Amino acid sequence: MLFHEAYGVYYHTMARILRRAVEDSLREEELESIIRNYAFSESVFTILPALRNQEWQLLDEEYHTPIKHCPTMPLTILEKRWLKAISLDKRIRLFKVDTSGLEDVEPLFTPEDYRVFDQYGDGDPFENERYIEIFRTILQAIKSQESLQIQYEPDRRKSRSIVCVPLRLEYSEKDDKFRLYTSGCRYGKILNVGRMISCRKVPSQKKRNIRDWTPPRDQIELEVVDERNALERVLFHFAHFERQAEKIADDRYRVIIEYDRDDETELVIRVLSFGPMVRVVGPERFVNLIRERLKQQKSCGL
Repeated sequence: MLFHEAYGVYYHTMARILRRAVEDSLREEELESIIRNYAFSESVFTILPALRNQEWQLLDEEYHTPIKHCPTMPLTILEKRWLKAISLDKRIRLFKVDTSGLEDVEPLFTPEDYRVFDQYGDGDPFENERYIEIFRTILQAIKSQESLQIQYEPDRRKSRSIVCVPLRLEYSEKDDKFRLYTSGCRYGKILNVGRMISCRKVPSQKKRNIRDWTPPRDQIELEVVDERNALERVLFHFAHFERQAEKIADDRYRVIIEYDRDDETELVIRVLSFGPMVRVVGPERFVNLIRERLKQQKSCGL
């Protein structure tokens, strides 16, 4: 695709130049800067003369363009097929995605083409209308930095009314559930979206800079013995964490995972699920959490 007339570097560079020319007047120094930053280092000796000499009749001598609309990037057939495949995901309706124009496109794959192993079977009801409405209300509140009043059902026997500030939504591939991280909730920082009965936005008493909020972060170091596809399974189960992996022996790998402190309990449970194939190297605090968890399981006869 490097030299393709519609998808190559020169097309991208000229599209940027023309977008800038359509929006406002363009100076020669700015023109050169765009070429040097987005094309090849020697492209300034090709593109600039072609524009100056009117070989490419896209800019006049004052670097104005007769084009009235900014150029757009056409999608490839492969990109359209991938978008069609994503549009078939049962979770896509949660985000109000416009899939018009893909009606006659053959999907690159379908949900029937793949299976997810080691996933719990009681995932969220993503196609339920009430669930969709609650999910979209949460998204709107996060974007507008508004508080939420949630009717929450921690178990099947009782429900409670919760007022909180929504911070972020997180999807768990293993649990097949969305969780909401909150602030100002006395019942806990993490709420399962699937256990919400209703949800509505309410005025916030004080403004919070939600976008700048980041939870405390830590990292752990694991040593993985690559038997029975252990490395592949580890990378899959921790796919939503920032991680690094390197080979340290023929069948051993070092995996470093960065995580939010709020995810620590879930992380402990996931690490233990791999048994002897995964060993926690550090830090010592996380090693102690693993030991305590094992002691609890032993005392319960597990």
